[in-house]
Amino acid sequence: MLYRRLNIIPIILTIVLSGCAQAPAAAPLTPTPGLVHIRLPVGYIPDIQFSPLYVAIDKGYYQQASIQIEFDYSLETDAVSLVGAGNLQFSIVSGEQVLLARAQKLPIVYVMSWYKDYPVAVASKASAGIHTPQDLKGKQIGLPGLYGANYIGLRALLNNVGLKESDVTLDSIGFNQVAALSADKDQAVVVYLANEPVQLRAQGYDLDVIKVSDFVQLASNGLITNETTIAQNPDLIRRMVQATLRGIQDTIANPDEAYQISKKYVTALSQADPAQQKEKLALSISEWQKDPPGYSDPKAWENMQTVLLDMGLLKQPLDLSKAYSNEFLPSK
Repeated sequence: MLYRRLNIIPIILTIVLSGCAQAPAAAPLTPTPGLVHIRLPVGYIPDIQFSPLYVAIDKGYYQQASIQIEFDYSLETDAVSLVGAGNLQFSIVSGEQVLLARAQKLPIVYVMSWYKDYPVAVASKASAGIHTPQDLKGKQIGLPGLYGANYIGLRALLNNVGLKESDVTLDSIGFNQVAALSADKDQAVVVYLANEPVQLRAQGYDLDVIKVSDFVQLASNGLITNETTIAQNPDLIRRMVQATLRGIQDTIANPDEAYQISKKYVTALSQADPAQQKEKLALSISEWQKDPPGYSDPKAWENMQTVLLDMGLLKQPLDLSKAYSNEFLPSK
């Protein structure tokens, strides 16, 4: 994978999901007259974890909202910068990217929370005896690199139990957590809950998984827009949020239907192990069940800012009221 860095952490989409395969280039979508064409970067290859988006398209929710979605699976896309510059209206990113971008004077705003919890965890073989965050002291931990949600989540976990980065050895391994843990290259790896643990267990490994969200609440993955779109076209944001939330709720209510719909959009599903993919979907669904749907919790943003300040990635506190908004969520 190629990433463009913005100061310490790259403002990019890798944060949504971890993985390393490059999606095949898709032919540009021809805009449909009467619909607002939205190119939506998701920062990963076509995957079952995007099933709510596929459901919302397949059931016509976006079309009913006068929106036409074109997915951007380009892993190199610097989507946060593009949204901040007004070249794109929306993208899906993780919470820390919002604050890091706003610290760089990029006017992005988080308008819909997708994941209720920060979906990062630390996985280890059961034989390693790593049952609590304190057990990580002195261990070598593999992670993609010193950037992104994996790194932020790990640092938040360590900070929460009084450990420093110097108390562990960090091994930058790219998106090769499964191989690294399988080969005992590292004693633990930083993962996404619905991704690498599923693969490792499918290979027969007994795992201990420490969820970051069990120890600290952080702003997680969601939909961003920019201040210009908020000022000039707030109704577009409301329609985009409502259609996306309908897809999420339908996926939660009927995962089997969502899996079948996703096959139309994820060609790799026809060759994949159905049981493994359905487990990945089930784990994802457990992370999407928010009440109310789409709501951003102020405490999660406060905690995220504290972590970034402690890490030195933010030099001073930001006005969090400008970083996120709940005003575009459907009224009950």
